[in-house]
Amino acid sequence: MMPPENPPPNDTDDGFPLSSAVLWRAYEQSHEAVLVSDGANRIIAVNEAFTRLTGYSAAEVIGRNPSILASGNAAPEFYNAMWESLSQYDTWEGEIWDRRKDGSIYPKWLCISVVRDDRGLVSNYVANFTDISASKQAADRLAQLAYHDVLTHLPNRLAFESQLAHALRVCEREGRQLALMLIDLDNFKNINDTLGHHTGDELLQQVARRLRESVRASDLVARLGGDEFVVVLPEIEGPQTAARVANKIQVAVAENYWVGEHLLYTTPSIGISLYPGDGSDPGLLLRNADSAMYHAKNAGRNNHQFYASRMNEAAGERLQLENELRHAISTISPENSQFSLHLQPQIDTATERVVGLEALLRWKNPTFGMVSPLRFIPMAEETGLIQPLGDWVIWEACRLTRRLREHGINDVRLAINISAQQLRHENLLLLIQGALACYELNPRDIELEITESTAMQNPEITLSILDQLSAMGIMLAIDDFGTGYSSLAYLKHLPINRLKLDRSFVTDIETDVNDAAICTATIAMGHSLGLELVAEGVETEAQRDFLARLGCDVLQGYLYSKPMPFEDVVVYLKAHPEIIG
Repeated sequence: MMPPENPPPNDTDDGFPLSSAVLWRAYEQSHEAVLVSDGANRIIAVNEAFTRLTGYSAAEVIGRNPSILASGNAAPEFYNAMWESLSQYDTWEGEIWDRRKDGSIYPKWLCISVVRDDRGLVSNYVANFTDISASKQAADRLAQLAYHDVLTHLPNRLAFESQLAHALRVCEREGRQLALMLIDLDNFKNINDTLGHHTGDELLQQVARRLRESVRASDLVARLGGDEFVVVLPEIEGPQTAARVANKIQVAVAENYWVGEHLLYTTPSIGISLYPGDGSDPGLLLRNADSAMYHAKNAGRNNHQFYASRMNEAAGERLQLENELRHAISTISPENSQFSLHLQPQIDTATERVVGLEALLRWKNPTFGMVSPLRFIPMAEETGLIQPLGDWVIWEACRLTRRLREHGINDVRLAINISAQQLRHENLLLLIQGALACYELNPRDIELEITESTAMQNPEITLSILDQLSAMGIMLAIDDFGTGYSSLAYLKHLPINRLKLDRSFVTDIETDVNDAAICTATIAMGHSLGLELVAEGVETEAQRDFLARLGCDVLQGYLYSKPMPFEDVVVYLKAHPEIIG
């Protein structure tokens, strides 16, 4: 629309006249698209910004209705409300989607003003608008960040709580059941600590994909943080439906993972709570699933457990025990420690001499009394407390070895169990060197035991660390052999001196042909690799005789002695000087 040739003066607030040329330049050079239509809503003028944004030249739109720009996405009710506002208030603004000349659609922010003549009749409609695609994308991105986990792109805790609350309202209204599964990854902390957060993050991404693929599109999968995920099944027939899905998740998550050059394993511990039986609000359902998940951990991991009311008591006790464990570790001192090492003799099969002692950690707590290692050591591993606790064990074992030497017991080696976290900690070598030097010991005075599953985690890193320990002259043993996934091809490259046959194979060696076959094959295999074989859990003479016939080198178990406090070990050894190696 062209301005009049001689428009009336247009005074600004401070009295200076504004020329028509200035108005025209402002109209043409505006960054906002401007469209002017007459009282019948026929386009009579557009500026350059309009052409840049829509692709239409002025000649293509003059005389036409602005509806040529419509995308078709808005309902009639939308336009009815727009015209109602223009009729009542002479203005309207809002977001609308339009179509360019090339057919592409885009969001724009549109402002329309009504111009009336002296009689109050509509003479013009003036519309100015801008493309808000970039700002909408930014807003969508912010919404994505606010409600989705950045790493896995699953809904985060905030989105989970909102969607769960909605699902519960639907279940209440329609009389449906719902299952909530809290999933925690076993062994993830070890992977994260030893291989770094980058590897841990990629593993979490793969787990997230497997979880999403294991359930229906209508089911909710979210990441709460760390290695905790949650699955919500909003429509189930009963507990059996949840159990089937949990089994499917277990199988999917437990499959091995390739992350870069690393072959990794993790398994899920799953706690399940049900609506309405286990709670009717999100917080209670999540807490009860958490209790069930810890019950799954205590039941051996890689399983699922349904919530039962007694689990809350167990969860409360577990929290108290964890707090006690943290306090006990933080207050360890030479004069005051709740921890001690009990020592169990290892007997040479042929000579029946004591050739070694295994140091076994014990915890006597003022509140809980004697706490089983099967209970507090997994807790220490899950919480990361195994690192300071394991460091104390190394120092204490070296101190006790020095005391053995002071008692004249010189040829007995002390075996120390090393956790996966300790093995891959950067200070392990310096720690051992320092403890040996402090108590004036030789590397051959101690032996380090790692479990078979620990040895199989991240083989390249494990081999490098064990090579360094071996180069120091330290004896190395694989503990619990036969329970993991090791292969001869890998085993032969490890600088180990001993294999310890797991007690589970020894217990029924006389009656179970499979256990007998495993023991026979393991002992033969170990000897072929030049390794010494140690059998744990020897409790009967028949077991001893069977293992002796197979050529097992060293025996350890209640047949000879239970693990004993240090002073009792000294008495035991001095009472039988003939059996000291």
